[in-house]
Amino acid sequence: MQLPDGLVAVVKRDCPTCVLVEPVLRELGAAVWCQDDPAWFDGDDTSLELSWSLGVETVPTLLRVAGGRETARTVGWSRERWAELTGVPGLGAGLPEHRPGCGSLSVDPSRADALEARHGGRLASRRVQLAELEDEHEALFDRGWTDGLPVVPPTPERVVRMLRGTSRDPGEVVAVVPPDLVPCTVEKVAVNAVLAGCRPEHLPVVLAAVEAACAEEFALHGLLATTYFAGPVVVVNGPVARRIGMNSGVNALGQGNRANATIGRALQLVVRNVGGGRPGEVDRATLGNPGKYTFCFAEREEDSPFAPLAADRGVPGDAVTVVAGSGVQPVVDQLSRDPESLARTFAACLRVNAHPKLPMAFDALLVVSPEHGRVLREAGWDRARLLTELDGLLRLPAGELVRGAGGMAEGLPPGVGDGGVPKFRPGGLLVAHAGGDAGLFSAIVGGWVAGETGSVPVTREVRV
Repeated sequence: MQLPDGLVAVVKRDCPTCVLVEPVLRELGAAVWCQDDPAWFDGDDTSLELSWSLGVETVPTLLRVAGGRETARTVGWSRERWAELTGVPGLGAGLPEHRPGCGSLSVDPSRADALEARHGGRLASRRVQLAELEDEHEALFDRGWTDGLPVVPPTPERVVRMLRGTSRDPGEVVAVVPPDLVPCTVEKVAVNAVLAGCRPEHLPVVLAAVEAACAEEFALHGLLATTYFAGPVVVVNGPVARRIGMNSGVNALGQGNRANATIGRALQLVVRNVGGGRPGEVDRATLGNPGKYTFCFAEREEDSPFAPLAADRGVPGDAVTVVAGSGVQPVVDQLSRDPESLARTFAACLRVNAHPKLPMAFDALLVVSPEHGRVLREAGWDRARLLTELDGLLRLPAGELVRGAGGMAEGLPPGVGDGGVPKFRPGGLLVAHAGGDAGLFSAIVGGWVAGETGSVPVTREVRV
């Protein structure tokens, strides 16, 4: 809105100070916009567009404008300041020397989000109008924007509020999302974070997860198109996990924590709604797994025998690591009190990952619980020491792996030799620490096809 040169004021009738200075404003011949009564002065700002664009926080606000630009401002009533701004001495004879103003309607918390959505120019997404009798939740199901569970309608106000969780520009392209290879902006991620039920402070973690999952080496298109079980699993490291209330303890891989649940779900909804990765279309999983709704947890860094997973992968501090995961396999060992015995249990359970006769074919993530972690910590075993031990234990006799061995047709083709074959490719086994204090149980999250023919874990920094 182009402001006229001269004196400009913003008022509301429901403000005693504005009513007090009405005679002064009329005497000055100021151009006056009123927020709540279009009949009081000639200027109608009941839409609050002018107040919002000027950043008015208190009424009355009096401005001097020259060349269409504000050159001076004062708020409330002060005879001295008004005289200085207007150049007119002796204003408001009979009025008190000063009176504080009232809060502007444009900063009313109940209106702020709607005003920013309407006038801020930050949102570029297409608006979808629902019919008067449409149920908004059913409408979202009907349009295919959900994962089968109800979602939060992404109104402009909610998207604006979500975007306050990051300093990144809404129009910045975060990633090109497979399978349709659609450029995805910060705003589009925010829309899906709203759908998923995230809070604004979750958005930077979602953005990092989207960046990681869409990295070329993660092979998200292949992960979608495979008939295997797997989908993205998000592991979060750094102070951000505690700051946003993520769960790394009791039931860390399960339900009940909003941050864990909605961050992982937001990533999946971005893949579905932006990238076009829908079940039965590009997503061809024979069975899938419940983690394809959401699979996200924080690593338990306190009392861990290991350095943070992301730091070990070269990204210290706030970071996410996205791996291809196909579900949770329990590991039970309630008797081992030394790391050598516990490592043998881990190795025995890891050997059956995907199939006990398929070495170097599928990656895995071993999630060590605190009680098992204590055994390793007290013995001075870190992640590298454990992985070295497991690598030795998981050198499998080639004769046991060939097709037909053990009465099973599955296995390696003849001619693999007689030596030991590693179960995992180099870097194909990740180790994290999470879970509640009680319980001598750990977990294996089975992966997907290993290496260049499949997916490689990706770690990205969380940027606010």
